[in-house]
Amino acid sequence: MSVKPLRLLAPAIAAALGLALSACAGSASNDPASNHPAAAPAAAGSSVVHVGSLSNGAATPVDLSVAQQDRIRAELPASIRDSGQLPVAIGDLPAGTPPLFFVGSDQKTLTGSEPDLARLVAAVLGLKPTFDNATWDNMFVAIDSGKDAVGFANITDTEKRKEKYDFASYREDNLGFEVLKSNPWTFSGDYHALAGKTIAVGSGTNQEKILLEWQTKLRAEGKDFSVKYYPDANSTLLALTSGKIDVFLGANPGVAYQVTQTSKSPNPTRIAGEYSGAGATLQGLIAATTKKGSGLAQPIADAINYLIQNGDYAKWLAAWNLGNEAVQTSQVNPPGLPVTNS
Repeated sequence: MSVKPLRLLAPAIAAALGLALSACAGSASNDPASNHPAAAPAAAGSSVVHVGSLSNGAATPVDLSVAQQDRIRAELPASIRDSGQLPVAIGDLPAGTPPLFFVGSDQKTLTGSEPDLARLVAAVLGLKPTFDNATWDNMFVAIDSGKDAVGFANITDTEKRKEKYDFASYREDNLGFEVLKSNPWTFSGDYHALAGKTIAVGSGTNQEKILLEWQTKLRAEGKDFSVKYYPDANSTLLALTSGKIDVFLGANPGVAYQVTQTSKSPNPTRIAGEYSGAGATLQGLIAATTKKGSGLAQPIADAINYLIQNGDYAKWLAAWNLGNEAVQTSQVNPPGLPVTNS
């Protein structure tokens, strides 16, 4: 697959962000409203969502007034509709991944593109979002158990995951290869270029699945590369800038954010190539993730499509500098990362 043009996010205030990420995400507040300057009151049946609030410059904040859509609300399972809440799982621990999800400048409020979209969807459905901050693995446990209704956490739609979950897509899924700016290595889509490298990847992610399949192919040819795991984005970046690893393979928004953060440091990084999160033959998709058969995927997809049609979706993406990952429509269970990639 050919490499896409390098994409950079807007600069952020690194020092302030470092303080925010050091806060305990498990105690993050659900709603930034109490920490936000007073906005114009919402019309009857509407909610004001403070997109990009407390983001330390990682976003361009915008207040969006979202009207409850009774037709879509009526599609919800009665238990969710009657509870008045949308329990949302976020894989934020241990330290967050800007711009996707992280603790804001007040060191307690969960912010990022993913929780903000959850807030917008909940407003369309006439529900109050509540956030459960967990590690990546425990996020899925919470969805499995019914503790949380839906995951908004940069989760890739995969055919394997469809055995347990239903999906409502909302953004393209692209992976980025991050290297030191002084490193001339590039990735053009041929996994042979990884031979001899030491590569960091997140455990349990679709990028790990792709990477390990490439490793299996290389080993069959008598070649190999090393795979390393780190607990969070900060430790991974430290490993890269100190030379312990050659490459980091991660979700492109987070990788691009790190590039901006290191641009004026002694060891700046760059994106050396991109790859679809669904492999060589399919454009990957990020999706809201619900327990299979829960009846939530369709109303969530309809809520996202309402936001697409009224323009709030584009404003959400623009606030987080993710406009080039837009989808034209939210789909329920679209084709995802194959069980076996080519």
